[in-house]
Amino acid sequence: MRAKGVSRIGPALLFFSAVLTAGPASAYDAYDPNNCNGVHWDDKRALVVQKVTAHPRVNFIKSPYDDDFKATTCPAATEACRQKSYLVTGDLVLTGKTQGAFTCVVYQSPVAKKLIWAKGWLPSSALTPVAPMPSPKISDWIGTWYNSEHPGGPIEIKRGEGGKLHVEGDMTSPTAHDFHTGEFEAQVTPQNDTIAFVDDGSIPFEKTDEGECRVRMQRIGPLLVVEDNNGCGGTGVTFTGLYRRKK
Repeated sequence: MRAKGVSRIGPALLFFSAVLTAGPASAYDAYDPNNCNGVHWDDKRALVVQKVTAHPRVNFIKSPYDDDFKATTCPAATEACRQKSYLVTGDLVLTGKTQGAFTCVVYQSPVAKKLIWAKGWLPSSALTPVAPMPSPKISDWIGTWYNSEHPGGPIEIKRGEGGKLHVEGDMTSPTAHDFHTGEFEAQVTPQNDTIAFVDDGSIPFEKTDEGECRVRMQRIGPLLVVEDNNGCGGTGVTFTGLYRRKK
């Protein structure tokens, strides 16, 4: 059954990078390779966006910690491991590790009113990688970009000094009793198909032992794909996501 209001993800909704606390702590092994724990920053490799190519839809597959930690045989291509929540042909996901015939993905509805993610396994055969724009022009980057309809995290890219781009982002992430914020501002020069910078852009991106806030951006179709290392703001603040340009 398709969930109302938040596209297809229903009970699979989880905050991106949230810590799972349900059930007895002793039953959860964060390092169990069969658990899909979302996607993670890699200094040497950009995140891969993939498109759902299964018809007409594909269901998420459980991890062992699902069903009150009783899904011990998952992920597997069985009815017992199949979740009710699903994606449809054409949906875009950020992809992480693979385990056997399955890929760990995170998905955000483009019409969601909050910065909410679903994560879980999908059959790798149901996905096809989407290549970034090979050589974006300066005009392909410039604009004000929004992550879904979430109002707290716009990114603005405009012409900077000396042929560089001025990139600036602000984020407000509500919590139960307060809110956390994040920001970045940098002068950068795109390299091939990617914008990548550390802090204000004065530190070479290759120097992984320097700086705190690390950001990558790519253009894929009409989207700006952004990822960071969770070092650009308070606890739980991340700019990672798929952004659409304000018309």
